[in-house]
Amino acid sequence: MPIVQADRLTKIGAALLRAAGASKDESDAVAVGCINANLAGHDSHGIIAIPTYIDRIKVGHIVPGEKWTIVQESPATTVIDGHWGFGFYVNAKAMELTIEKAKKSNVAACTVFRQSHVGRLAAYPLMAARAGMIGIATADSGRSTKVVAPFGGREARLGTNPISIAVPSDLDGPIYLDMATSAVAAGKVALAAARGEPIPQGWVVGKDGKLTTDPTDLRKGGALLPLGGTEGYKGSGLAAMVEIMCGILTGLGFGVEPTGRHNDGTFMAVFNVEAFRPLKDFKKEVADFARYLNATPPSEGSKGVLYPGEIENRTEKERSKSGIHVEDATWDKLKTLASEYKLADELGL
Repeated sequence: MPIVQADRLTKIGAALLRAAGASKDESDAVAVGCINANLAGHDSHGIIAIPTYIDRIKVGHIVPGEKWTIVQESPATTVIDGHWGFGFYVNAKAMELTIEKAKKSNVAACTVFRQSHVGRLAAYPLMAARAGMIGIATADSGRSTKVVAPFGGREARLGTNPISIAVPSDLDGPIYLDMATSAVAAGKVALAAARGEPIPQGWVVGKDGKLTTDPTDLRKGGALLPLGGTEGYKGSGLAAMVEIMCGILTGLGFGVEPTGRHNDGTFMAVFNVEAFRPLKDFKKEVADFARYLNATPPSEGSKGVLYPGEIENRTEKERSKSGIHVEDATWDKLKTLASEYKLADELGL
């Protein structure tokens, strides 16, 4: 696998998206969002996704240049129609607006519908944390094809339905949660398939209802399992709540639409810390709490306890220096697209 520096990968991703019809603002938002995911170690949401987004542009599922609109609002709430624009771009604008409303009302929330994939969900709560606020985001794929089986089932009827929460602190790196409510994100299974690697047992159930380690079984009628293993009802329950907040509350509905158009619905909320206690004191105590967790004596075979988001911060520092591994299958797709758009020489592909 080639090892590529983040700035070069960002340039490649943005150039290909612009060639496919995205504006500079849109292409930059998507490319930066994807490569930031790579830097954090979430390769399933990284450069591997760019060819998929371009495929969706070609079939009209993503509409570059469409302007998002506010269809309903109050001083503390907003409902946004993304008009099938890039989720990275629309969702960031929605979070910016929600942060501004929270500065005035202390608590604000929004829903967004009719937008494409929003990428790594943590990107949006982290915006709130940088503004000295607590940010929460959940996402659901609307009525596009489902990939997760409810607990006890073998047919996919739920999305991976992630949840992310970020808080401000005095730590060097951010402290935040970013998790799928499935055993693993679907992109990680796709990544394993692209790399020709087996997956751990407990991630996927085949269409026959049996556990499998073959990542390709997911696209052959299989399903991801909910988070929790033998206690998977916990992940299944969380996924159902996210589906209600991001599918039903947004008006996207549930189930599967025959066209299979990917349609991320999101619910986001922002809480102004200063409305509850002094921000300076809160940030210090969050950092103290994180260090308290770090100081936990490790269990047998453990390298120690990390606070939420710490491994991503370490990975980002490492990959910013050493570069990002790109699987051959993804690199070949990028080269093919560069040739198609006559950008191979310009991008060194």
